[in-house]
Order: sequence, then C-alpha cells, then structure tokens
Amino acid sequence: MYAAVRRYEGVTDPNEAGRLVKEGFVPLMRQVPGFVAYYWVDAGDGVMVSTSVFQDRAGAEESVSRAADFVRENLASLLPNPPQVMAGEVVASA
Repeated sequence: MYAAVRRYEGVTDPNEAGRLVKEGFVPLMRQVPGFVAYYWVDAGDGVMVSTSVFQDRAGAEESVSRAADFVRENLASLLPNPPQVMAGEVVASA
C-alpha cells in the first residue's frame, strides 16, 4: 500500500473546506483505481491534513495530481498556501 499526506497551513475557513472536500473531492478519490481510504483532518490553528491510501504507488500519485487540480479549481481562497506533500510506501498499519 502507498499513502500520500498533504498538510495545508493558513486555512481560512476549515468548516467550508471540509464541506467542499466531503462533497466534491472524496467522490473523486473513490474513482481512483486502487483506492483504500481518505481522511481530511482539522488539526486546528488553520492547519488541515489529508491522507490518501491506495493499493499501489500509481493511485497515490494520481491522488496528489487530483488534489492539486481540485484545490486550484475549488478551494484556492480557503487554502491560500501550497501544501507540504509527502508520499511513500506504507510499512506498518493496523
């Protein structure tokens, strides 16, 4: 399995960002081949973190690409700063 983690800082409206992610982005993630799970976390203080889990690296990379497009087209005013993106193979899970 592979995971992609994106950390967004300076989020202007976490509630609205969460709503848009739930209604618009989650359905897009479910369409990516190899989809396993997706989480959108409000870490407080204007920080939100997403975690996408896929069966293979191609799915994780596709999620990063789709996230960039979705943010640019739908969330630019709510997520004004580029995310820190990390991705890699899952080496332990529960």
